[in-house]
Amino acid sequence: MSSTRKRFTDRPDGVKVRNLDIIHRLITHIAPTRGGSEVYINEKIDVTELLKYLEKKNKKREEKIHLFHAFNFAIAKTVYHRPLLNRFVVNRKFYDRNKISLAFVAKVKKEDNADEALVVIDIDNNDKLEDISRKVQEHVSKARTNRNSSLDKLMDLVSKLPNFIIAFIVWLLNKLNNHGLMPKSIMEGDYNFASVLLTNLGSIKCNAIYHHLNEWGTNSVLVAIGTVHKEQIINEKGKPEIRDIVEFGVTLDERIADGFYFAKSINLLKYILANPTILDNEIMEGIEYENKKD
Repeated sequence: MSSTRKRFTDRPDGVKVRNLDIIHRLITHIAPTRGGSEVYINEKIDVTELLKYLEKKNKKREEKIHLFHAFNFAIAKTVYHRPLLNRFVVNRKFYDRNKISLAFVAKVKKEDNADEALVVIDIDNNDKLEDISRKVQEHVSKARTNRNSSLDKLMDLVSKLPNFIIAFIVWLLNKLNNHGLMPKSIMEGDYNFASVLLTNLGSIKCNAIYHHLNEWGTNSVLVAIGTVHKEQIINEKGKPEIRDIVEFGVTLDERIADGFYFAKSINLLKYILANPTILDNEIMEGIEYENKKD
């Protein structure tokens, strides 16, 4: 998130990056598409302590904080403290996003033919876990009961048109996006314009999968979350131990940062989830881990 003063070359949703090194100035010409610039990381993350933390916290709460809410908070906090994750590339130009937003698709009902609701949540720097939990539940409830947003109406209208007209509209919108002229109502309601797109496969008892990035929009980071399962690990004392594990599949646009930056970001996420008392703090509050050089 940048506080740099807006200039003509900036976008409503981001500030153009102007101090690029030679490699990043060239990389968008060598690898012009998001799909052609994907890197995929698969990680198993220990959530044993996190589950204990949530169980204890929820004993005193009527509105329960779910594991997915904690993942949302941890991912948002990671993005805040690793800001290159909130960068995107459009029309061969780099931009720093103005805000952190998380997005996912919620099924209206757990049925094959049930409608899907798009959920996009804006993160405030002073949000705590309870704030994220509330936002997720409120947005999901609203998305499931209110199917009359401007984006929903537009999608319903466009879907009824002939294919050649749909192709023209999508082409036109892509051109508008390339020049920072995409309508605000579309950018704010479409998960493809979010900082991180989440797919919670654990909710349907499915393991994390590889999921591609989309050329549409500006999203540069996609996280697929698998189901919680028991797994034997070797602990720090060299002894086998059964722990609660969740598999994360993370797909990134490699143009926004290098592999070293991505690896440190994943390690920070793992650290937050392994030390859940961090979730008691605000998104912007510092993490002691940052001072431990890898």
